Amino acid sequence: MASIITLTASDGSQVQFVDERKAAGGIKDVFFSPNRDYVVAFYRDPVDVVGRERLNLITGTYRERIFNQEGGDYLRKLLVWPTATVEHEKRIGVVVPFYDKDFFFKYGSRNDDQLLNIRNREKEGKWFASAKNRSKFLDPRELGDGMTQLKTCLMIARAVRRLHSAGLAHSDLSYKNVLIDPSSGRACVIDLDGLVVPNKFPPDVAGTPDFFAPEVVATAKLDPRDPKRILPSRLTDQHALAVLIYMNLLFRHPLRGDKIHDMTDTQRDEDLAMGERALFIEHSTDASNRIKLANVPPAELPWRDTAKLPYTLTGPYLGEMIRRAFIDGLHKPGERPTADDWENALVKTIDLLQPCQNAQCVQKWFVFDNSTKPCCPHCGTPFRGKLPILNLYSSHKEGNFRPDNHRLMVYSGQSVFPWHVNRLTIPNERLSADRTRRVGYFVLHNGEWYFVNETLPGLRDVRNNKIIAVGDKLRLEDGAQILFSPENGGRLCVVQMVGQ
Repeated sequence: MASIITLTASDGSQVQFVDERKAAGGIKDVFFSPNRDYVVAFYRDPVDVVGRERLNLITGTYRERIFNQEGGDYLRKLLVWPTATVEHEKRIGVVVPFYDKDFFFKYGSRNDDQLLNIRNREKEGKWFASAKNRSKFLDPRELGDGMTQLKTCLMIARAVRRLHSAGLAHSDLSYKNVLIDPSSGRACVIDLDGLVVPNKFPPDVAGTPDFFAPEVVATAKLDPRDPKRILPSRLTDQHALAVLIYMNLLFRHPLRGDKIHDMTDTQRDEDLAMGERALFIEHSTDASNRIKLANVPPAELPWRDTAKLPYTLTGPYLGEMIRRAFIDGLHKPGERPTADDWENALVKTIDLLQPCQNAQCVQKWFVFDNSTKPCCPHCGTPFRGKLPILNLYSSHKEGNFRPDNHRLMVYSGQSVFPWHVNRLTIPNERLSADRTRRVGYFVLHNGEWYFVNETLPGLRDVRNNKIIAVGDKLRLEDGAQILFSPENGGRLCVVQMVGQ
């Protein structure tokens, strides 16, 4: 039986681990604590003075900057942050909280996990970002749906936004270092002991293939001290984040099409395809890197068919982010969307979701496409019935409302939250618990749609100049105007009815 080692960590706490290696990464060996509530990961190679300083700052100053302020408890769910360093037999290690149980496979692969034997293993993002893995191997109960996949991407964007706002860069964002649980819409970023601090601590790694920014690939063979060599930074994180989101929503890589750049040298062809000549597979004016369906295995369809399931099915807000990331900003890093841009687009896209009326639809949800006759792009099922859409306006001064370029789709049980009521309320980790509770909801009753007011004291039917008291309901009809709040930033909603 393996012995238990007890050490004093850099923060003065007592740390114990079972002296039996449980996992091995690229540069570290992992050992479990006796209660499996944290792990100790030891570096195999010696850590120099600069590396020790980096680890001390990450586990100390930067950790406090992230977590010891408003929203810190929420961020602990998104960022698996090392808490301290230890030293044992001349090896430096980091103490890291154990991942939440949601990030281990509950069912694993199909046929009671006989295919892959991955039950209880970590849910690395690679399992979910591949159409082949999803259709051939993973148990359907692990896959989530269109709603939870968007929420997963929102968690990733939110975590990266917080890193960047603290002046840090991850440097190796990939489906290897992001664990996701599509079944619950959760995600967390791991391997944070190698964070990049601009002008102080350079990256230890250049990233993971498939997530390298093109400028990193194009200059990878230059000496690291060459000023022309591009190293990981916030801007290269932004490329990797865009790839992660694209792959977790569309289950294909945005740059891996069928264009060949060098017929005789496969490595040079790869370097060009992902570096200097990288080209979006769905580029609007250059179709030379399109995916050829004749080369696509059936298990990867329909997702590899960009004509059937183009990126635009993600809606206007995410579609704009994807265009900026892989057309405008692919070779111009300064034009890439920030993590904050992605977060805002994801929040607004979740508000555009509509449940598919086909109970057998795999995705179960689709993004409303501004059509008068909505139809699920995944299974082809048209929406039947009257569908209310709330177009949001907000006040900038008394009596003056401006369009917010934000819509809220209605379905039975759909909730209204404080950030829908007032544009000045931002849905992020800083919101107190009472500001995350719904204030009302929609319900379909006898063929008519209603909004039920649960907590809003100033809710008003503008056209009829009538206050809707807490506990009362308001019937939705085309052209109706609902004032959620008379306060500064308060929202006015104009109802639009589409469908049959």
